[in-house]
Amino acid sequence: MAMPVATTQSIVGVDVAKDELVIYHVESDRLETISNTKTAIKKWLKTVAKPVAIAIEATNIYHQEFAELAHADGCRIYMVGGYELSHYRKGVNVRAKTDALDARLLARYLTNEGDHLRPWTPPSPLYCRLISLFRRRAALVQARVSLKQSWENEPLLKTAFKNQISAMQRLETLLEKTILTQIEEAGLGAQLKRCMKVEGIGTLSGARLLASFQCGDFRNADAFIAFLGMDLRIADSGKKKGRRCLTKRGDPEARRLLHNAAIAASRTSVWKGFYEAMRGRGLSTTQALVALARKLARVVFALLKNQSEYSPKGV
Repeated sequence: MAMPVATTQSIVGVDVAKDELVIYHVESDRLETISNTKTAIKKWLKTVAKPVAIAIEATNIYHQEFAELAHADGCRIYMVGGYELSHYRKGVNVRAKTDALDARLLARYLTNEGDHLRPWTPPSPLYCRLISLFRRRAALVQARVSLKQSWENEPLLKTAFKNQISAMQRLETLLEKTILTQIEEAGLGAQLKRCMKVEGIGTLSGARLLASFQCGDFRNADAFIAFLGMDLRIADSGKKKGRRCLTKRGDPEARRLLHNAAIAASRTSVWKGFYEAMRGRGLSTTQALVALARKLARVVFALLKNQSEYSPKGV
């Protein structure tokens, strides 16, 4: 349940860029700009009257230090995704986009929608390390595949290119080993093995789901599915049933790994019947695999949440 934004606290909107922060104070209708540095942020926080609720647009990594320092200083932080802010801007008919206008818009969004928002809390250090490693691995794999496609028919540099690809593969293997080392050092090796007992869930997909589980105290499987961006967007009107599609609001690498896990699971005796049943209902191959991926994520969540052992008969 979302925590209400108390009427007694001040509301601030912060537009984040790499080098500076544009800050709008609702009560005083005042704009100010500070450097996006640790020293400047700490100095600014000393001037802010508490309690205060701050809306920040999550942009790449440039918002992280401000959010962590403000949260540690007792501010209530609300993260607003770029997708939400963009659609809110259009919805309230703001026709221009500047840093100052976005700071005002963030404060306006928090003022009007705050009762339906959940305050942000910093993720665990383990989650941050694992997600960083997974994103670097994803970027490396994407670069390697792209290079292989574009250099495939280049005979003059064939040997040098082969060496380069081998080096990238070695780095990829090192990243995977580092991910497993982080999990083992955190005492979660047994948890990973619990996940991998589910047919189709491999080392990487299990590690990615385990990392996601570390991000917060999810109320139920639906909340976990939504965090992964695998919840459905429904667009019905009257008697018309709109097309269902994934919101895709979570980390795309988690969905990619789950999709691969679903492909592997669809070929096993345990999950083949479920996959064929989805196809029999008229779902396309991709839709059936998505349904199976969601099912796998729910099973893994239940195992981690309840600390139970996997039984194929129970799925």
